[in-house]
Amino acid sequence: MERIERIHALHRILSSARYPVTVQRLMEELECSRATAYRDLAYLRDFLMAPVVGNGEAGFSYDADEKDRFELPGLWLSSQELHSLLAAQQLLMRSGGGVLSNALAPLQQRIEKLLDEHAGGRRVPMERVRVVPHRTRKLDEHAFRTVATAVLDRKRLDFEYRARSTDESTRRAVSPQRLTHYRDNWYLDAWDHARDALRSFAVDRITAARLGETDATDVPEEELDRQLASSYGIFSGTPRGWATIVFNAKAARWVADEHWHSQQQGRFLPDGRYELKLPYSNGRELLMDVLHYGSDAQIVEPPVLREQARALLSLALSQYD
Repeated sequence: MERIERIHALHRILSSARYPVTVQRLMEELECSRATAYRDLAYLRDFLMAPVVGNGEAGFSYDADEKDRFELPGLWLSSQELHSLLAAQQLLMRSGGGVLSNALAPLQQRIEKLLDEHAGGRRVPMERVRVVPHRTRKLDEHAFRTVATAVLDRKRLDFEYRARSTDESTRRAVSPQRLTHYRDNWYLDAWDHARDALRSFAVDRITAARLGETDATDVPEEELDRQLASSYGIFSGTPRGWATIVFNAKAARWVADEHWHSQQQGRFLPDGRYELKLPYSNGRELLMDVLHYGSDAQIVEPPVLREQARALLSLALSQYD
């Protein structure tokens, strides 16, 4: 049991005890030595200002007049949780998230101090946490700040947007709804006032962003999920059907542990293959992910998606004729 966990346990024992608790009992319940029990009692009393009274012979307890008013102060996390927070900070710093990592630097220092304290003064080797970005796009920090501010301040937003599909640049006036981090890249879900519809925009394609003074129009969360999160992929839309993909036994060992969609249905077949069903609207992104598995995956339904996969594979094969 680590120190922070022992302090929590010690606090619970003393808070609930009707009579003074002996050091022997503390040693047994905290799974520690006599010296450690005394050090934790001293830490609780002198550093955290807990109303600890008593001695080694009579036992220890909280002062009856003060126990109900005492609470453990500050940020109390287990060492595992602190390590997780530091790992998240490393993820932000090493995946190009300078906008966020700079703002979180003071928090990181506080977390490191807490972690060092509960690690007995040992240095935490954060260089051992490795984050390898995958297909991350270059992000304009000014555009990201403006978009994020509009989302959080609930203000309308104007920007230039160059769509990858057409390479055409258009001016958009939107009510931002939320930011989505998807596959190492940022997307803006927004109500497009000119098109009178919800749209998702890749933030890395946004330029000349300008924060408006008018309050954003809020779209209910249920509507956002229905149109933007109910089907597979980032540009999903309302589901038009369900896709069924079967993976061979080799790929099944990976796919069975993967999260493709919140409504996915998966099961192992008697021969060891894995069947995955999920809702989809635009098959483009789903096809890319299925074809990533090559001959280890087969689209079974619907027929139109199966034919699209066949056409893409034929086209790819023709490049090697």
